[in-house]
Amino acid sequence: MAGTRWAPRTSGGHLVGQQGDEVVQSHRVLTIPNVISIIRLAGVPLFLWLVLVPEADGWAFAVLAMSGVSDYADGYLARRLNQMSKLGEVLDPVADRLYILSTIIALAMRDIIPWWFAVLLPARDAFLWVLVPFLRTRGYSSLPVHFLGKAATANLLYAFPLLLLGDGTGIVATLGQVFGWAFAIWGTGLYWWAGLLYAWQVHKLLADHNRRAPALDGG
Repeated sequence: MAGTRWAPRTSGGHLVGQQGDEVVQSHRVLTIPNVISIIRLAGVPLFLWLVLVPEADGWAFAVLAMSGVSDYADGYLARRLNQMSKLGEVLDPVADRLYILSTIIALAMRDIIPWWFAVLLPARDAFLWVLVPFLRTRGYSSLPVHFLGKAATANLLYAFPLLLLGDGTGIVATLGQVFGWAFAIWGTGLYWWAGLLYAWQVHKLLADHNRRAPALDGG
């Protein structure tokens, strides 16, 4: 896809794209975006406890909503404050995946979503993990990130709080179910579509026997 960059292995805190452009990354750990990401991660077990033990759906909904807001905030602040870091590059997608995984498990255990639906999203991630060793043979460490994948994640992060809100009676619960399933269906479709595009890009990379990650200096 246009605008897609493959992520080669990094060196010296720099990430070099396919076109030779360079983004400076810090090795700092204690940055504002990283603190936000760590707080987001701490919210995962809190959410699971709230939704499964006391079934405090209102508080669980608030945790999910704050996760969605903070997901935008940490990326914005990293760019705004020039605090992009290698740790942050790892923490942000890990937090997204953990929230998606923990939420679908919790909602399935509460019978809010069917188990067959809950399996669809982890199956896609498992499919992509199988592709990573093939990328490493060409010097790349991760799959490309493009708008479709981000749109899919955004849809899912909207869907799950609404589905949780829809576990009840009344007009608010009905609206939560309608809009929650709309976001969930679109998000799952986009999630798999993005996964198939990732797989196609890996196929094209492997088919080009002369294409490898740009060489990085030790600086």
